[in-house]
Amino acid sequence: MNWFALLSLCSAAACLRAQEPATLKLSSTIALPGVKGRIDHLAIDAKGNRLFVAALGNNTLEVLDLATGKSVKRVSGLRKPQGVLYLAAPNRIGVANGDDGTFRLFDGGSYELLRNFGSLADADNVRYDPKTKLIYVGYGEGGLALIDSGAMKETGRIKLAAHPESFQLEAQGSRIFVNAPDAKQIAVIDREKQAVTATWPMNEFRANFPMALDEVHHRLFLGCRQPARLVVFDTTAAKPVANLAISGDTDDLFYDAARQRLYISCGEGFVDVIEQRGADRYVLRERIPTRRGARTSFFSAELDKFYLAVPARGDEPAEIRAYQPRK
Repeated sequence: MNWFALLSLCSAAACLRAQEPATLKLSSTIALPGVKGRIDHLAIDAKGNRLFVAALGNNTLEVLDLATGKSVKRVSGLRKPQGVLYLAAPNRIGVANGDDGTFRLFDGGSYELLRNFGSLADADNVRYDPKTKLIYVGYGEGGLALIDSGAMKETGRIKLAAHPESFQLEAQGSRIFVNAPDAKQIAVIDREKQAVTATWPMNEFRANFPMALDEVHHRLFLGCRQPARLVVFDTTAAKPVANLAISGDTDDLFYDAARQRLYISCGEGFVDVIEQRGADRYVLRERIPTRRGARTSFFSAELDKFYLAVPARGDEPAEIRAYQPRK
């Protein structure tokens, strides 16, 4: 094939991509007045239409009313809030603070502090197991703390080789998959034994921070920064089965099971939408321009919305952008 024919073929492919409908449509923006600095993770109260935003650089938790598109509460006095969790029953909010090493539980109605758990240096990502009602808090140079959400007491700790970033719990199984980028591995925990039972090396693609799980197809998705890559693991065979180039500086990654898509928020200034065309085949469907530093997000399957945290830059204020997924 000559160069002219190849160029024509590439141009035709580009035109076809341009004709494809948008995968995410911006539906609204919610201002975050007075919020400066980095924004970390988000959580949602789907029934109450509230979005919780860990404004790390502002040392606050921002509470937004999604129905009115307005801020309704600012919880101040936090210390580098990173992970945030909402528990519908009982109505509680959990915030992990990296600076003072605490995990704080608040009443979800009054926002009053109920309990403060300490000695959790660099407290970061948090997850909840609805079966056991245990909260898992990633912390320190390598550990998960277990907190009984009903009794509001710590019940144990699981040691890891390095600081845990994103981690995911199986809903049907008993495993927890944990990104431990400083150890260049994924740790696999049996949560009944409360111990690491396997480690999967990350040698070629490193700095594995965000993670999502497709439990139906036994696929684990990792967002890597060095180099910028989506890596797909088969959780049954315990090995990587696919990888794909993505935008740089990713920090959140979500799987839309209904559409078989991945939404990857990247600090380089893009949201990458990856289409799953088989358990081991993945294609970049769309790259949506955002703002540099907008690397944290949340996908709510209940509300069918994707929320992107956009930090303040220069004269541009901080905001949350809400997107409606489309076919």
